[in-house]
Amino acid sequence: MDERQRNILKEIVEGYIKEARPIGSKHLCNKFNCSSATIRNEMAALEKLGLLEKNHISSGRIPSEAGYKYYVENLMKPKELTGEDMLKLQTIFSNKNLVVSDAIEECLEIISDITHYTSIALGKESNENNLRQISIIPLEDEQIVALVCTDKGIVKNKQFTIPKGINIVEIVKTSEIINKMLVGTPISQISERLEYEIKPIISQQIKQYETIYDIFYNAFNDFVSSKENFHVVGKAKMLQQPEYNDSKEIKNLITKLEDEEAIRKIEKNDDAKDISIYIGKETEFDDNVTIIKTNYSLGGEKGTIAIVGPKRMEYDRVVGLLNILNKWLEEKGE
Repeated sequence: MDERQRNILKEIVEGYIKEARPIGSKHLCNKFNCSSATIRNEMAALEKLGLLEKNHISSGRIPSEAGYKYYVENLMKPKELTGEDMLKLQTIFSNKNLVVSDAIEECLEIISDITHYTSIALGKESNENNLRQISIIPLEDEQIVALVCTDKGIVKNKQFTIPKGINIVEIVKTSEIINKMLVGTPISQISERLEYEIKPIISQQIKQYETIYDIFYNAFNDFVSSKENFHVVGKAKMLQQPEYNDSKEIKNLITKLEDEEAIRKIEKNDDAKDISIYIGKETEFDDNVTIIKTNYSLGGEKGTIAIVGPKRMEYDRVVGLLNILNKWLEEKGE
């Protein structure tokens, strides 16, 4: 591909991203100071290379998946944020009272508002966490809090009312038995070990052991089923894109955005911190979208941040946003 073809491809990709309609030769003639025939020949050559496609309702061309891929790998430059967009993010970055998970969620809200795409944050699933400790904290009015901590630094709590006739001392004693026997156990295996290892022991040492057993079983079960490490922001934003003017397409997309198992595939089991771009079929999520994602590791907690949009996505702007977010996360980790 020569320089003019590269420039024509870049112009078509960026024009289609902006206008959401096929780009014809007339649009390019003045830009490249060429005749319509010359532009049409170049577009035909790019189509033969598999980088452009002809729209059935127009003589213009649109980028193919391969065309988008070539663009992001060879022609695109990340876009600098506007002062207004940067100010919105800086307001969150400078808030020292926000824990990282809350700050990330607020960033997702802003990114979704800025881009009109869907933003996703995925923490590692609970079955990738091992038990570090469970603590019982007495409160007033017959209330306690069961605090579950993992080796990844994740802390979850559940509040309980102490049933009548139950001694708080026996609840604490049970927590000590669990800590002695189950520390280091994957969270996903705790319930089984509670049933077959802990329950027989406390049945011999604890009065009304079944009621106390239920407190701990529920605390761990809540941890495993928690969705706090799974955030999807701006589902409806995607529906503002012209690609989604068909009820079938809308239903298909919304169904997938509400399916945790489908979204978890976005993690792709890689730990690369660089920004990765997956287009169409290679997303393994939906053939008609692009996913731009990055991974992070902070304070022992790992996760993925992803932006889901149409293939006609503002790649340069989204990559610019994630570059800023990555820089902030790196600074937080220092």
